[in-house]
Amino acid sequence: MRNTLRTFMLLAALTALFVGVGYMLGGPAGMAIAFVLAAGMNLVSYWNADKIVLRMYRAQPVDATHPNALVRNYVSDVLEMADKAGLPRPAVYVIENPQPNAFATGRDPAHAAVAATTGLLSMLDRREIRGVMGHELAHVKHRDTLTMTVTATIAGAISALANIAFFMGGNRERTGGLIGTIAIAILAPMAAALVQMAISRGREYEADKGGAEISGDPQALASALQKIEAYARGVVNEDAERNPATSHMFIINPLSGKGADNLFSTHPATRNRVEALMKLAGGGGGGWTARAEAPRRAAGTAVPLTGARQGPWS
Repeated sequence: MRNTLRTFMLLAALTALFVGVGYMLGGPAGMAIAFVLAAGMNLVSYWNADKIVLRMYRAQPVDATHPNALVRNYVSDVLEMADKAGLPRPAVYVIENPQPNAFATGRDPAHAAVAATTGLLSMLDRREIRGVMGHELAHVKHRDTLTMTVTATIAGAISALANIAFFMGGNRERTGGLIGTIAIAILAPMAAALVQMAISRGREYEADKGGAEISGDPQALASALQKIEAYARGVVNEDAERNPATSHMFIINPLSGKGADNLFSTHPATRNRVEALMKLAGGGGGGWTARAEAPRRAAGTAVPLTGARQGPWS
């Protein structure tokens, strides 16, 4: 019920922003058009936002018959953990991208999907992949995915509309005219981003905790976060750069990998997340270091290390 209320408040806030930009573009008529568009977008986002996001990243569905051993183990572990958590089995996807990352989407647990990049499957060992996907299943269990996916869709539309306002000059006859339009073109995307940040960071901590419980291995998730943090800084995710409004959906910020826990970060600092996980595991948190060296699979791992973007992913 609490998540439903937060989702409603979020949609109301983003709709108000969208309508405000519409007013700056076309006055009362622009506001009315923007309101109708926003209402339609809310409906489309509710029913289809997951499909839109998966299409943005050209995610491909996979199952336990996939020819690649990494993918087969990934699918098997996701389904096993979903069963363990009492969740409906989600659709499982792979994204052809060298940056290690993952996200979950869908309007509810019965219509959920999880996606991991080929970079994540190649760079992490099986325990760490389980830890990451446990985190994503926790988002599904907490019903975060609807809010996160709808936010991505509408925030992206607000940014696009604000850009139109900037280049068209808005309704110059209205009080404030061009100056007001420029202001809204700058402030509207910032306000949408702040809404994203406000809802994202707290949910990441909760998903880390829930993911550790689902996978039963908080140390593995902590290790995975360190590796992803180190590699995300040096690997450009071009699809995420083209769709920055979706950045809060990923387990680690795909745009920058910044380490500061501040107002303008969509994710908590990785150091803080690792420390919380190590405390959960009873191991403290003082030994955190971002791993800059190439990750190696632990001895005894069921599948061998495969280079990024290699193997029959599709």
